[in-house]
Amino acid sequence: MVLARQKPHIMIEFHAPADSSELALSPLHRAAVLTLRHLVETGPIGLTPNRALKRYFVTWAAEAFNWPGYTAAELYAINKTLNEQDFPPLAVLHDLLLAAKLTRHRKGFLHITRVGKDLLEHPASLWITLSQHLLLSSGYDGMLEIEWVSILNALNVEAHSGVTNKQFSTRLMGSDNDRYFESLVYVHILRPLCWLGLMHESRTDRTERLFTKTALWPLSLKFEGRALPSVTKH
Repeated sequence: MVLARQKPHIMIEFHAPADSSELALSPLHRAAVLTLRHLVETGPIGLTPNRALKRYFVTWAAEAFNWPGYTAAELYAINKTLNEQDFPPLAVLHDLLLAAKLTRHRKGFLHITRVGKDLLEHPASLWITLSQHLLLSSGYDGMLEIEWVSILNALNVEAHSGVTNKQFSTRLMGSDNDRYFESLVYVHILRPLCWLGLMHESRTDRTERLFTKTALWPLSLKFEGRALPSVTKH
């Protein structure tokens, strides 16, 4: 079991990939770059009274991000207009940019900070910053904290040739588990890793998801012990 009731004091160490082209595997990194660049080139982004990003930017982001599973076509299939809460990855990105102090709210607008401008020029450092903040924020319902060092060590072996959400959930529990626990594992562990570009998600059927490591995994994470064969690039 790699979930604990205490907040972890050890965070996994990420390494800046020498080949920054592999960062294209991360939809979160791509969206962050596009948003920060938009702030530099176009100016501050308007906020609603509830401090959400205004609809005009959400509309732009849906098209520009082209986020897998949340493309503009998929979002408009269930929404006539798009607000920030209708585009979950954008809402997460908004929170991350604020938490990492890459942006700030001021006088009804989202502004880029000096740190944000600096990291925009250093893609690998930007990815590491996003990774640390995303994984630290991916807690389990505020009650259980994820031990990421143990999680990533387990996935380094089990996802090498592919592991399903059900299989990995069973690995964490040590026994069969219910759909609710599987959904928690997906939302708080596997999906964030896919958003960072460390894992690739594919469907084996209508209900089962298969997860494999991407080429970014061995470039940014180092593990002790016997080396594993190279992973397939997605």
